[in-house]
Amino acid sequence: MLTNLGLGSLLVAITVVIHTVGLIILSRMMSRMILSLRLHRHDFAKTGAMVATVLGVFVLHTVEVWVWAAAYLIVGAFPTFADALYFSTVTFSTLGYGDITLDHAWRLFGSLEGINGFILIGWSTAYLVGAATRYGPFRSEDHF
Repeated sequence: MLTNLGLGSLLVAITVVIHTVGLIILSRMMSRMILSLRLHRHDFAKTGAMVATVLGVFVLHTVEVWVWAAAYLIVGAFPTFADALYFSTVTFSTLGYGDITLDHAWRLFGSLEGINGFILIGWSTAYLVGAATRYGPFRSEDHF
């Protein structure tokens, strides 16, 4: 149990660092892109900026899922990376199909990924709401 908690906590910390640094980079990239391309002037361009932001957040989640998948493979929880990646994606998204499950020895570890994914997806949602009102098509002074 302590191994699960320790490794899970380490992976939570790693993915939070990835998410934090990734959102900082994404914010800086989007600010530069919006100013240089003057995307803040037209609704269609604002929508394009939001699409780019969503894709950037999606890349962050993909990296985080792959980190968990690699960990499952390293600890021997799955025989192939394909199985580890599938399980990680389903768990991180909290979808939880249950068609592939962990051995009893790693169940707590998998549960921590579900909690981690839930928190990071919530954080991303808050970030996207902020982006939509800051530079996207739903600017607060225009619509609210």
